[in-house]
Amino acid sequence: MASAQSEFGVADILDGLPDRLHHTMARGVAETPDHPALVEDAKSWSYRELSVNVGLIAAALRDLGIRPGDRMMIVSENSIALVGFLLAASTVDAWAIVVNPRLSPRELDQIRDHSGARRMFFSAGVSAEAANHARRVGADIGNVGPLENIGIGQLNETTIPEPVESDRAKQVAVLIYTSGTTGTPKGVMLTHENLLFSARTTGLLRRVDNRDKLYVVLPISHIVGVSLLLLTLMAGGTVRLVSKYDPPALAKAIAEEGITILNGVPATYQRLLEYKTLAGIPKLETGSLRYIGVAGAPLDPDLKSRVEAELGLPLLNGYGITECAPGISGVRMNAPRADSAVGKLMPGVEGRIVDRDGKPVANGTVGELHVRGRNVMRGYYRAPDLTEKAIDGDGWFNTGDLASLDGDCMFIVGRTKEMIIRSGFNVYPAEIEAVLSLHDDVVQSAVVGRAADGNEEVVAFVQLLQGSKTTPSDLMEFAGKQLTSYKRPSQIIVLDALPATSTGKILKHKLAESLRES
Repeated sequence: MASAQSEFGVADILDGLPDRLHHTMARGVAETPDHPALVEDAKSWSYRELSVNVGLIAAALRDLGIRPGDRMMIVSENSIALVGFLLAASTVDAWAIVVNPRLSPRELDQIRDHSGARRMFFSAGVSAEAANHARRVGADIGNVGPLENIGIGQLNETTIPEPVESDRAKQVAVLIYTSGTTGTPKGVMLTHENLLFSARTTGLLRRVDNRDKLYVVLPISHIVGVSLLLLTLMAGGTVRLVSKYDPPALAKAIAEEGITILNGVPATYQRLLEYKTLAGIPKLETGSLRYIGVAGAPLDPDLKSRVEAELGLPLLNGYGITECAPGISGVRMNAPRADSAVGKLMPGVEGRIVDRDGKPVANGTVGELHVRGRNVMRGYYRAPDLTEKAIDGDGWFNTGDLASLDGDCMFIVGRTKEMIIRSGFNVYPAEIEAVLSLHDDVVQSAVVGRAADGNEEVVAFVQLLQGSKTTPSDLMEFAGKQLTSYKRPSQIIVLDALPATSTGKILKHKLAESLRES
């Protein structure tokens, strides 16, 4: 499978591509300086204000000891403050680590320690969770340039900055942490070119321009949110920032705010339809909406058809992963599909589907998907062994996902890894199992995914010490204190013994089968 045939090629994507993330606002500043760039509930910044304020934040970061090559953590929900920090980090050539404040203290501290972050910044005025973390680490509350009520963490005097590269293909812009299959965090190093190339490609395919207003509710602490932000700024459009998903608020924004593009995970749309039914609304108003996209989890064809009937637009499915910044494939606007296909490869992305021996499989045969392109990450931070396993000498990245082709259209049929995708977030069983095993009464545990209404639930099977009085509710409470909400099991099932081979390896497929049968 070579690179996909497309309306444009790599040269078109690279033409005028910015060198750094903060250069994405240059077009809007030059052509439409008074046009709104960022909008949140209570305030907005025009492109002129965005440019001036990012400069002020960058100066404040320098005064706070942030050096080129430093890693800096931004603990924040989607907000103007978050975007200001992200673009200012680019201005000073620091690596931005945007972190969801709903992570537990344990998860946050793991990222801080592994990255060697120079400082942590918390949007305390935007997020109660961020404010709680700020208090926990003893952060001072103050202003960073025009940003008010910011938690400013202590300076890490011992950390060493990374070398700065002038080449956008080498300089890391963002470090996104995903929990590895071992349960420990992996830092995905995404360069300026990785992010900008992928975002520009998506923007061109969706024909985004300065008349568009994107509803960005997918978190910018994850790769899709970053990409949506960048593609909108490059086009001179407006980013409508939403900190937490609320279906009534989404319905109102579509009807009244001129939203033109909506991206979500299947659960985004599922909950919107549930709200419509419960509220007794005959038909949702679609306003200026012209494009609806979905990715991040398997798409149920029934949900797809119901969404399309309600909103009057094709729900276009796509596929990507953090390590690919994220775009790999997508259903095209001019060729919508009624099935759950994830479409053709993105322009500039090569793909191949191979068997266990690494040999290409025939069209229609399931195999492991490998991809190559300018969107593929630089590697995993401080983990050269993991990088070497993931990316071969010719630049092919092993996605770990199972795929098949129907002509040039791709289907994702499963995952070779055990990863569970819940509401668009990656959940790794090993991390949850590691937390459960910390409980004194837990002998062993196994975590699997279960399909549920266009989403996946996390189900944990646990074997307890003989005679233990611990209940599933006790374990839920125990795990809940150490895991963020989307990682917490929906159900914990206690068994006398977990099915295992003679060598003691737990047979997870049998547990998954038992869920399907029940």
